[in-house]
Amino acid sequence: IGGSDAGAVCGLNPYSSPLDVYFNKTGEAPETEDNEAMRQGRDLEEYVAKRFTEETGLKVRRSNQMYRSAEHPFMIADVDRLIIGEDAGLECKTANAFGADQWKDGQIPVHYLLQCLHYMAVTGKKTWYIAVVILGMDFQYRKIVWGEKLISNLIGIEEHFWNCYVTRRQMPEPDGTGAYTKALGAYFPTAKKGTKIPLIGFDEKLSRRDAILEEMKALETEKSRIEQEVRCYMERNEAAISERYRVSWPNIEINRLDTKRLRAEQPEVYQQFLKKTTSRRFEITAA
Repeated sequence: IGGSDAGAVCGLNPYSSPLDVYFNKTGEAPETEDNEAMRQGRDLEEYVAKRFTEETGLKVRRSNQMYRSAEHPFMIADVDRLIIGEDAGLECKTANAFGADQWKDGQIPVHYLLQCLHYMAVTGKKTWYIAVVILGMDFQYRKIVWGEKLISNLIGIEEHFWNCYVTRRQMPEPDGTGAYTKALGAYFPTAKKGTKIPLIGFDEKLSRRDAILEEMKALETEKSRIEQEVRCYMERNEAAISERYRVSWPNIEINRLDTKRLRAEQPEVYQQFLKKTTSRRFEITAA
């Protein structure tokens, strides 16, 4: 388990799930292509490290080696930089403008914090820095100090994950997150046509699902009614403001491609730009 896996193993990475890590460690993960964000993150690592040195005066160096915990050999660490003259390391990150709020007021995205704590657990270093360039906007850094309870809990979670799932080749239980659902779609992308299995042991849970849907429908109706009341109050006004809330109801202009007209008037062009995709539709109906 590496540092970038720590947040997912804990169920706290919005972009990855325990299931992703499981399939990766068992060698069952599908091949993924490098994307532009990943490449920029690697290419800008040196720039982030230089900005950190400029801002703090602390010099850094590459570690050029992989670390493994002697006490917990399933834990490894491939760190970005080590601090010269200080028993500390540095993690370099980039973020776009949409992720800027995650760094405001001294915050650290939780999956990045867990990554640094993982590195501390593996290397034994009591301090870790994390630096981020928010592209086109800002540079920030944070100092993280050893927290015995946090690191102990993290080691316990990773050890449980490794021993109970990876070594036993047993998939982690569903956790209800979007990342887990996305992982299921990635690892089971197509169904074998014509196959059918008996549905055993799920009637009670699916009945509970039906009840939840009814509750959600009632709550959605109540929510919509409140919003309608506010709209009725606002009439043709663009905004309404109170001490606690600001409600906006502005005009929005959107240009959309008229696919029906294109198909009718330019069928050859329409066919030329069609793109076929395959996915699985999950449905539950009464027997």
